[in-house]
Amino acid sequence: MICMDRLNKKELSFYAKFLNQLAKDLTKFYYLKLNKQFTVANKLKNQGYDPVTSADKAFEKFIRSKIQKKFPKHQIIGEEFGHKKNKSHFSWVIDPIDGTRSFVIGNPTWSNLISLNYKGNPQLGLANFPKLRKYYLNISDKKAYLIENGKKNKLSVNRKASFGKIKLSAAFHGWLSLTKQKKIPKVLKLMQFPCADALSYTHFCEGKIDSVIQCQNKIWDIHALIPIITASGGIITNWKNGDPKFGGNILVSANKLIHNKMLKLLKPVL
Repeated sequence: MICMDRLNKKELSFYAKFLNQLAKDLTKFYYLKLNKQFTVANKLKNQGYDPVTSADKAFEKFIRSKIQKKFPKHQIIGEEFGHKKNKSHFSWVIDPIDGTRSFVIGNPTWSNLISLNYKGNPQLGLANFPKLRKYYLNISDKKAYLIENGKKNKLSVNRKASFGKIKLSAAFHGWLSLTKQKKIPKVLKLMQFPCADALSYTHFCEGKIDSVIQCQNKIWDIHALIPIITASGGIITNWKNGDPKFGGNILVSANKLIHNKMLKLLKPVL
C-alpha cells in the first residue's frame, strides 16, 4: 500500500541533494559573514530569557533566500520571520540557530535545523553544525548520514542498548519545576550525560547515547530531527507516546524496551 503523505525515493533524493548543498553553503556563509561580533536581544524581556541574535536573523534570511530561489511555490515556516503561507503541500521548517544560548557564550554545539515537510509531515531533515564542521542528513526514511571531513558515515542507533546500562541525556531547561522533578527521582538518577541542544539527538543517532529527554521543543526545534532519528532506527514520541511533530516534551530511545520504561518513569509529571 502506497502512503499518499510520503514522498517517493526519487523525490527524496532530489530534495536531499538540495539540503546537502545547503549545509555546505551555510557553513561557508557563517565563516564569511557571521563569525564576528553580534548583537543579542531577549524575546521575553522581564519574563524569562529567550535570546535572539543578529546571526539568527541573518541565517534565516539566507536559508529563506536559498529555498525561495529554488522552490518559490513552497511554504516556509521560520522561528524568526514566521510563516509564508500558500496552498502548497510542501513546507520548510527552519530553526536558524538551534541552541542560541550556546551560540551566545561560544559553545560550539549550536546548529542550523531545516526540515522538508510534505502535507505537514517531516520527510527530510538537516542538522548542520558550522563550528564542528559536520552535518547530519537523512536521504530516505531508512538512511541517514553523518558527513564530516568529506566522509559519509551511515547513522545507526545502539539497538542493543539495555536499560540497565542506559546512557541518558536529559534537560528540563527550567521548565520542569523542582516539585515535579521530585516525582521522577529514577529519571534524575539516570541523567548521567550532558544535554547539548540538537547535538544530543544526533549523538543518539550515532549510537553514543541510548535515550534523550527534552522539554518544550517547538516545531522548528524538532522537525528536522524527526526524520534523521527514525532513519537511524530510533523511536521518537512525546512523553505521552504521541506524535512528536507537534513538538512539546520529547523522548527518543534506541529500542522499544527502553522507550516503554522511560515513558512509565515520566508518567508522574504528565
